[in-house]
Parts: sequence; structure tokens; C-alpha cells
Amino acid sequence: MNGLAGAGSVVGLDVGGTVMKAVAVGPDGTVTARLRQPTEAGDAPIAIMERVVAFLAGMRDDLLGRGEVLTAIGLAVPGLIDEAAGVVHFAANLGWRDQEVAPFVAERLGTPVYLGHDVRSGAIAEGVLGAARGVEDFLFLPIGTGIAAALVLGGQVRAGPRGLAGELGHLVVEPGGPPCRCGARGCLETLASASALARRYRQRVPGPALGAAAVAALAAGGDGDALAVWSAVVEALGQVLAGVQSLLDLELVVVGGGLANSEGLLADLEAAIASRLTCQVPPRLVRAALGDEAGSLGAALLARAGGETVRLGSGAPEHR
Repeated sequence: MNGLAGAGSVVGLDVGGTVMKAVAVGPDGTVTARLRQPTEAGDAPIAIMERVVAFLAGMRDDLLGRGEVLTAIGLAVPGLIDEAAGVVHFAANLGWRDQEVAPFVAERLGTPVYLGHDVRSGAIAEGVLGAARGVEDFLFLPIGTGIAAALVLGGQVRAGPRGLAGELGHLVVEPGGPPCRCGARGCLETLASASALARRYRQRVPGPALGAAAVAALAAGGDGDALAVWSAVVEALGQVLAGVQSLLDLELVVVGGGLANSEGLLADLEAAIASRLTCQVPPRLVRAALGDEAGSLGAALLARAGGETVRLGSGAPEHR
């Protein structure tokens, strides 16, 4: 796969709150293995770290059995992290607080380990391998149970001095609105995530709970209640993205997550953004290309880079 070639084999692991997703990549850039395993995040933090080690050890042994040497590992993790130190300061879904994850895994496996934020890793993958190839200024916006974002400017992912950049989901859109897990009320995540879409429909239509995909399909079919909540979701997203565009003048927004596959989302969102802009030029909106593998592929790119910054856009090195 273009952008993943290099010496030896690498593994990229996306440690999600529900599932761990991993890819092994050979020297020619080909993905040689794809594995998934439940995270079992309810366990103690050290138990989850041990499970990560065991999962990766199995992949290493499989590579050795095929005559391939594992040269580096990339880990994509949610939450507040220090990439340089390899420390996860806080990952709510994993129960990790100030866990030295990368040093722990590296010591246990005897292999260099590089830590990355899951959403920023996804942006790297989309920038090198996916929908944002050749673009130096873009926003990666996964819309799922929550909402987060990764900002790429000048071909580099911007984490901010404290690693907190990209928290679009916690911009307050509706003061006094629904309570958010961050402690505020009316955050974008409470109004426009996939879980918010399902919740808002259930509030209007009592009965069996429907998932976000089902509500989106009802809206596409013209159901009045579904259309009402769908429009509210799109308007909230459009309000925030119009503000982002006014500030940053981005070329592209890559929309990922489960909601990105809903019929009409990109067209409706483009209209909502354009209606709020005057002299500004709206960004192009595209659907993410790599699906739920973006995090693990981005982690593999971090491993391949060996701690160096992964350059995105037109200034990136040419790959086979």
C-alpha cells in the first residue's frame, strides 16, 4: 500500500473502547494481516495493557513464522495523550490515567513503540492513503458515538501544545442544552453525534429505540419526525464547520464515522455550511476512504516513520 513501504514489517494497533483493530504491513507496503479482538475495557487498566501486549506478541510470532521481522509498532489510543513520552494521561473508555503505555509495551516485546491519538492517526492515514491525499490543509471529522476532529495545516497534524486541539465535539452550540460528559451543556457532541441523532428521534417518537442509521434512512425516505431531528443535526454541524472555515480557510473536510455513510449527509452539510458563509469559500466535503481501519493504518504509518513527523499533502515524499 502506497506510503507504508519501508525496511522490515510494522504493526499498527487501534485500541478502541470496544474492539482492538490491528494491521501488519510488510516491507513492500502490503497489508499482510488484519486482526480484531475485543478490548474488554471493563477490566483493570493493567489487564488491558497486558491484553494489548499479548495481542501484539501473537502478531509478532505470526510474522516470525513467515520469516518477517517486526521492526516497530504504532499504537493509536483515544483520550489525552503525550505522544513523545508514550503516556496516556486519560482515556475514559479504557480506564487509563497516566499510563506509560508505549514504554510498557516496548519493554515487554523488545520492539520500538510509537504512540498516537486515534483521531489524529486516522487523519494521517486519510492524508497519506485515503481521501485527503495531496491535500495540505484539511479537517478529519469522524462522527460516531461522539465527535472529535483532527486538524492538518501545512501538511502536519496539529495537536496543540497540550495535545488538546481538535475537540470540536465540545464546542458549545446550544447554551443550556443537553448535558455533556465534559461537564458543559449543549456541546456539539450532544446535538449532532450519531448517538444524539438516535436519542433525539426517540424523544420525539416513543417506542423501540432505533439506531442512527435507521433514523437517517427514515429521514431520507421523508419521515417527518426523522427529518426534523436530521435537520437539527445538520444545522448544528453546519454552524460549527462554517466557523472553522471562516477561521482557517480549509481546502477539504473529510467526514468519517458511521454517520458519514448516511444518504444525503454530505450534500445537506455542504448546503448548511454555504448558507452561513458570505465572502468565504466553502470547503469540499468528502467521505473518508479508509473506514474503521484509518486508526490502525495511521498507527502503522507512525511506526514506519520511527518517531519522525509524517508529512502530508503535496510536500510529502513520493511513494511507490
